[in-house]
Amino acid sequence: MPNLAIASAEFSITDLCKEFETTTRTVRHYEDIGLISPARRGQTRVYSTADRTRLRLILRGKRLGLSLEDSRQIIDMYEPGKTNIEQLNSLIGAIRQQRTQLNQQLEDIKNLLGDLSKAETDCLKALNSNGKTDL
Repeated sequence: MPNLAIASAEFSITDLCKEFETTTRTVRHYEDIGLISPARRGQTRVYSTADRTRLRLILRGKRLGLSLEDSRQIIDMYEPGKTNIEQLNSLIGAIRQQRTQLNQQLEDIKNLLGDLSKAETDCLKALNSNGKTDL
């Protein structure tokens, strides 16, 4: 059974920043680029449950390495009352793309570490031969 208190809740920017351990600057940035759209009461921003959910999903996407635009596209696919198969398939595609990129970076790092080890070994050999060997 849904929690009706949360369903109709309103949140301040401070509430959201504390809950998600982020800064007001970050939340305002997401607002500025249209990822979240709080209501206004004078100068005060009032965030809805939907804004809170969008912020949670944006931050999750960020942790997964997704761009803000990728997160926007995936979040915007959600339509209440409809199947979310297209949204999930898009998320899976983004996850796979990120994994491929990270695996390539990991391979590049392994190669660089090997190159560093070889360069270090060559330097140590040169030192052991009284510096008379060319690098």
